[in-house]
Amino acid sequence: MLSYAPGSSVAHRLDPRTKLFVQIAIAIAAFAHTTPRGLLILTAITGIVLVSADLDPRGVLRELRWLLVLTTMGPVFSVLVFGPPWIDLYRAIDPAMASYRVLCLLLVSVAYVRTTPVRDSRAAIEWFIPGRLGRGLGLGVGLVFRLLPVLLADVSRLRMAIDARAGTQRPLHDRIRRLTLGSLRRLFDRVETLTMALQARCLSWNPTTPPLGFEVIDWPALVLAFGLLGWAVV
Repeated sequence: MLSYAPGSSVAHRLDPRTKLFVQIAIAIAAFAHTTPRGLLILTAITGIVLVSADLDPRGVLRELRWLLVLTTMGPVFSVLVFGPPWIDLYRAIDPAMASYRVLCLLLVSVAYVRTTPVRDSRAAIEWFIPGRLGRGLGLGVGLVFRLLPVLLADVSRLRMAIDARAGTQRPLHDRIRRLTLGSLRRLFDRVETLTMALQARCLSWNPTTPPLGFEVIDWPALVLAFGLLGWAVV
């Protein structure tokens, strides 16, 4: 889910600049309207984005299960009070709404990554931010998009290897230590290999990017983005 997959969905056919603009508009509107009504509208928009990308929300949530744990920690800890009554559920309302807003934005981001080739993302960023700064940001985003799925796969393989060696019978802190150290070793190995590969390929700051062009299918998405920006201002 966290890497590009070819397809013929509506989101696949959109220009990457349109998808970036829609993402930005959704994020601005989400933080401008933090009421339950705003979150309800954000939920509907998130559902539309996932449907346009042919993504199953349940599958995406399974892929983001570790991030779900992190987003629920805020509301859980916020209910704790140092003194009677020790637990105040009312204090969890605002953190829960904030966590849900972040979750919706993560789902929208997954839809973008799943439907946009890395080269197209780089070309879109360089179009939005011209010059050397844009080329640097585009290069960084491209490397992250390519490296992140590989690192996640390494962590998954390490977990399977630990479990296969009776890791589930070890103390929790020992499993965390083994997984953390193993992941860091793989990260350094990957970075070193990536550095050598970039040097071998004569990394260019001014590569030839794929051509971009707006089509008829982009206009409804752009109208939605401008509508969200207007709603955020209002």
